Amino acid sequence: MEINEKTVTEEHHGERLDKWVNYQISELSRTRIQDMIKDAMVTVNGRKVKPNYRVNTNDHIIVKVSEPEPLDVKPENIPLDIIFEDDQLLVVNKPRGMVVHPAPGHVSGTLVNALVYHCKDLSGINGVARPGIVHRIDKDTSGLLVVAKTDQAHQSLASQLKAKTTHRIYQAIVHGVVSHDKGTIEAPIGRDEKDRKKMAVTHQNSKDAVTHFTVEERFAKYTFVRCQLETGRTHQIRVHMDYIGHPVAGDPKYGPKKTLDIDGQALHASELGFRHPVTDLFITFSAPLPKDMNDLLNKLRERG
Repeated sequence: MEINEKTVTEEHHGERLDKWVNYQISELSRTRIQDMIKDAMVTVNGRKVKPNYRVNTNDHIIVKVSEPEPLDVKPENIPLDIIFEDDQLLVVNKPRGMVVHPAPGHVSGTLVNALVYHCKDLSGINGVARPGIVHRIDKDTSGLLVVAKTDQAHQSLASQLKAKTTHRIYQAIVHGVVSHDKGTIEAPIGRDEKDRKKMAVTHQNSKDAVTHFTVEERFAKYTFVRCQLETGRTHQIRVHMDYIGHPVAGDPKYGPKKTLDIDGQALHASELGFRHPVTDLFITFSAPLPKDMNDLLNKLRERG
């Protein structure tokens, strides 16, 4: 049982309780939240209320979230592109279209299903549904992920991510011609209030986010860029590039419908560096662009 306690701030005064809880705990659906409120798993100032209750400034709200039923993660003999492996961790080049870990609607064919088949032992810090998973990349983004085999490795890698000492480079094809050769996007990211499945640049319940970009190649209507993450917010590059008017090509969530012919966003995690949890040596790995992105770049070059 996970217990969340929060006090309503002035900016949310008058909001429906179920909407407020959904904003605070975005992974919960509105339907589930409403059921939780009816079952008194959500209380306001120590008492049971209705889902349509309007919250007031300084209301003290307690949300009790029961643990979900554990997913039965079955080992699957799915080929893995393993860049590096030792007894502490492995670095994998994930293909576009592969989900990282099982979730409702994606219980098989995930990276975790493949990892459980490949490895006897994986870190258990993130539970049975996400063994070894320290960080994620989106289903339709390709590229490098580090996976922890031991809890020691997991804790070390997670600490490095939190301290912003890892090295993470992405390459992307974006809409429009980026005028500056390089730049830094420093804009906080939080849940989009109009669409809870999206993130947005916002100052409401947001976290700081910094992306550095460099132009690698310009075309008539597109630009090939290199992005370095200083922070690692959900959909960070996709949100930041859209924010400056250059959404990632093929992005179904943040980009235009008329785009390049690619199944998913043209975004690839090409470099990953971190300190090894045992040797403390800083190691860096790279993965070449996948064929679909290379083909797109060649077509853009042919167009002139």
